[in-house]
Amino acid sequence: AQAAVPVLERLGCEVIGLYCEMDGRFPHHHPDPTVSENMRDLIAEVAATGADAGIMYDGDGDRIGVVDERGRIIRGDQLLLIFARSILEENPGATFIGDVKCSQVVFEQIERLGGRALMWKTGHSLIKAKMQEERALAAGEMSGHMFFAHRYLGFDDAVYATCRLLEILSRSQAPASALLDSIPPACATPEIRLECPDHCKFEVVEQVKNTLRGRYTINDIDGVRAIMPGGWALVRASNTQPALVLRFEASGPERLEEIRGEIETIVDGLLSGLTRPSKAALNG
Repeated sequence: AQAAVPVLERLGCEVIGLYCEMDGRFPHHHPDPTVSENMRDLIAEVAATGADAGIMYDGDGDRIGVVDERGRIIRGDQLLLIFARSILEENPGATFIGDVKCSQVVFEQIERLGGRALMWKTGHSLIKAKMQEERALAAGEMSGHMFFAHRYLGFDDAVYATCRLLEILSRSQAPASALLDSIPPACATPEIRLECPDHCKFEVVEQVKNTLRGRYTINDIDGVRAIMPGGWALVRASNTQPALVLRFEASGPERLEEIRGEIETIVDGLLSGLTRPSKAALNG
């Protein structure tokens, strides 16, 4: 925010600062834009001030969170689709990369618009290497990392991503909510994180894969993404935390709960097994 405020003001924006003072203790809330609760104050400020959009950054300014003027959160994968749609107007057939946590809608819509959409592993270094290999013009992660090779070959800079989003808004008479309204609806969860020790998190994911293999089509480029009737489920080991990352998407809320219930039952059973005391048979 320290960098964003003067940059946006120089671009002619009216900026309303919220918690822009640097304080590594993060006294207001944790600066993670993937957690909806962390966006609550920003949503309230947008409503109170009539702002056109709300922008949130993580602690080091490489991840972005966005709220439209109605207070709806625009997730990282939706932002990727918004950027891809704009870039495709100038670069038909361009390639875009989304991580395994992204909605299936993103990949389908990029293809429908004439682009090439690839799914790849989560992680900024992995995404950037894949972008170079595939000559992709942009990429994005559910976590809010946005990457551009269109016009600017740089790194995952949330302030730059903000400027690209505001450029799109400035070219339209429609509000930010129109960007979200034009994306086909998907019934999906945000990222769900479950604590799991580092020493066994990959083994848990492997056991989930073995359990689901044969039942469903499996994509295992990064964890397990199971394609199920009417939706999909993801279980992967976090790159940065002793945790598992889950996400679910389905054709409707009832199917979403069914998919989530099935997978979480499997995961919970594996995790509970980690906490059971070991048994030893002794022959005295």
